[in-house]
Amino acid sequence: MMTRRNFVQKTAFGVMATSFTAASWSRVLGANDEIRVGVIGHRSKGEQHIQDFHKLAGVRVVAVCDADREIMDKAEAAFKINGETVKKYRDMRELLDQQDVDVVVIATPNHWHSLAAMWAIQAGKDVYVEKPISHNIQEGRALVEAARMHDKIVQSGTQNRSDIGMRAFKQYLDEGHLGKVKWAHGLWFKRRESIGKVAGPQPIPASVDFNLWTGPAALQPLRRQNLHYDWHWIWDTGNGDMANLGVHQIDDCRFLAGLTGNPKKVISFGERWGYDDDGETPNTHVALFEYDIPLIIEVRGLPMQKDVNAMDHVKGIRDGNIIMCENGYFAGGRGGGWVYDLDGKKVKQFPGDGGGQHQENFIRAVRDRDRTILHSEVEEGHYSATVCHMANISYLVGSQAQFDAVAEAVQDCPQALERVVSMQEHLKKNEIDLQVHPVKLGAALKFNQEEEKFEGDLAYEANMFLTRNYREPFVLPA
Repeated sequence: MMTRRNFVQKTAFGVMATSFTAASWSRVLGANDEIRVGVIGHRSKGEQHIQDFHKLAGVRVVAVCDADREIMDKAEAAFKINGETVKKYRDMRELLDQQDVDVVVIATPNHWHSLAAMWAIQAGKDVYVEKPISHNIQEGRALVEAARMHDKIVQSGTQNRSDIGMRAFKQYLDEGHLGKVKWAHGLWFKRRESIGKVAGPQPIPASVDFNLWTGPAALQPLRRQNLHYDWHWIWDTGNGDMANLGVHQIDDCRFLAGLTGNPKKVISFGERWGYDDDGETPNTHVALFEYDIPLIIEVRGLPMQKDVNAMDHVKGIRDGNIIMCENGYFAGGRGGGWVYDLDGKKVKQFPGDGGGQHQENFIRAVRDRDRTILHSEVEEGHYSATVCHMANISYLVGSQAQFDAVAEAVQDCPQALERVVSMQEHLKKNEIDLQVHPVKLGAALKFNQEEEKFEGDLAYEANMFLTRNYREPFVLPA
């Protein structure tokens, strides 16, 4: 198994023969050079990236790629409306082979993120890769080492680190105004409807090259109503909301509270409640991580009660973070937030901008050839993605239980125990019969922070999820 320590020794990544050209590997961009961008993966996120990079001086989107011809044609049409042209590719390997592309933006489904980024690095490109930067822990570490080996600029799409409010609060906290951080709680409560249930294999849209779309995952019949987006809730291609939206809160808490590297332990609990559909990942999920302080990450997809559209909140936050300190706390996230005293009285506001400068920060690092100025450099993206994967692995290795057992498992952390009670109340309001649909209590797992693998009880079972079986020819270059 590839680990952090032995990756460089075992990989042949730096010397292997590839189909990509190396003409641009040594090219250093000057301050006035145009940076040419290729965007891989479209729909809403890809379109947003095109718009964001289009606004930057000296930057031009020159190529788009998607396995769905219909989506790609829509992207091309948008360029034509503005009197511009763009090259189209269905196979990202053809785009990566183009010498007139300097930077690649990856907005594919999760199972493609690391492999596409590594291929782009191999082709001499700098990379902006969407969150989570990996589909599993091992490929995330491999991506970090590839970026280091080839000295490439790689930014993770956890853009909240570029939010001016978040950065201002981080400075305020580091200056000691609130004392030491005691614990952190990241949450994202967003309504998720059922994705439906099908009786058998579904037809692949005629516009989609399903082989390319599937890539490194197993090539299996489509067994859900919608190919696009709902892949988030299938383990083979997605990582659930813990890594879809929860990754932002994980990254925010790590950034604000100064949580470096990997956590020591994890335990999680939750389930997919409220509907019987083809989704596999939990829609209600809490994970507790042990750093020097407790970190709690929580996602909910059901409303505050049955047949009500509104969502629950904690201290007024539905999607954000609570950083509890000795002398007060911060409640907020993307778009900023407030500092409160211990009695809940507002003390200071930190207005935010949603992280709109994240792409600009990336381009500046590309021009300066300086990864140290990146707000969310790939290794930070890897650590945040690893936290997501640890939560999911705990869940996958766990078993059904009663809430009394969950409470006992987290009894040493009052904040986590509070979330157990809150989850029970939440499920009761949604009329979930816990005798019929009990909670799944994840395994309590110890994590070797340096080797990036599990140790102790259930380590063998947990370590099975550190990587995946890659389908030829879509394999990690090692």
